[in-house]
Amino acid sequence: MPGRDDKRRLKLDLTIAAALFAAGVVVSVISLAQIRAESRLELAQATPPLQGTPSDDQSKTPAESKPGGDRPTTPAPEPARPDPQTQGAATKPALPQAPPEKIAPPIEKK
Repeated sequence: MPGRDDKRRLKLDLTIAAALFAAGVVVSVISLAQIRAESRLELAQATPPLQGTPSDDQSKTPAESKPGGDRPTTPAPEPARPDPQTQGAATKPALPQAPPEKIAPPIEKK
C-alpha cells in the first residue's frame, strides 16, 4: 500500500504549495494596489499652489561689467548681521559646570 500513501502525500503537498502560491499572489496584488493608492494621494492637492508676488529686484537690470575688474552687482551685497537673540547664546555654555567631586585632578606631565 505504499502507492496510495505516496499519492495522498503528493496530493497534500501540491495542495499546500498551490495555497501558498495563491496567498503570495493575493498579498502582491494588495501591496501593489496600496502603493498605487498612496501615490495618487501624494499627487492630489486640495488647493492650487500659492503664487508669490514678484519682487522688485527682477525689474532692475544688473550693472555693466568692465573688463579686468570685479564684477559689479546690483544691489550691493550687505554684510551679515546676526540676530540679537543668537548673539548671547554663543557665550553661554551648553551644559552647566560639573560639581567639584566629579572633576578629576589635572594630568601630571612626565
